Amino acid sequence: MSDLREKIIKSSLQLFSDKGFHGVTVNDIVNHCDTSKGGFYHHFKSKDELLYVIHDTFISYVLNEANQAKKCYDRPIFQLHEMLKALVRVYDLYNEHIVVFNQENKYLKENYEILIQKKRDNYKEILQEVIKQGQELGEIRNELPTTITNMAILGMVNWTYQWYKKDGPKTIDEIASTYIDIIFSGLLTTEALEEYRASKLSMTDI
Repeated sequence: MSDLREKIIKSSLQLFSDKGFHGVTVNDIVNHCDTSKGGFYHHFKSKDELLYVIHDTFISYVLNEANQAKKCYDRPIFQLHEMLKALVRVYDLYNEHIVVFNQENKYLKENYEILIQKKRDNYKEILQEVIKQGQELGEIRNELPTTITNMAILGMVNWTYQWYKKDGPKTIDEIASTYIDIIFSGLLTTEALEEYRASKLSMTDI
């Protein structure tokens, strides 16, 4: 990503957060980051595309991390561990993006909303597939409905943006470890939980 593109995104995040999407013009953005309209339109077709990119950045991150977890680990409990770590870390890496997303997502144009929703659905499908495979292998409690379990995990973690502070008493990885401990204690079978707690991945969470 070019320095100017990153600078435009950073300025827009601050301005959208302070004034709202409709309260900010392209002129406001280019003045804030000390560039020209030509510089802006070289990287973005419109302010609408810029809002889409803000949304897409963090959604693409968690989706890529989920796919990577599937490639790197052949056990559902370890895939889920890595997916949860990345899902929590996104609130530190892209905190401003997520705040703007939750504040301004109603202004996303339909064509961009479709693209974002496709990635969100893809992530949910991967998570649900991991849960289902974990149940088939006896790692995740079979009596838990996969769809409700999926939504419960996402609902729990997605609320992080409401209270997480970068300068808070706990690091993002410590928060991720707490989430994983709570979720795994409820999801895993006794044998799988014991195996996980004895694993190297569990040791990295301490």
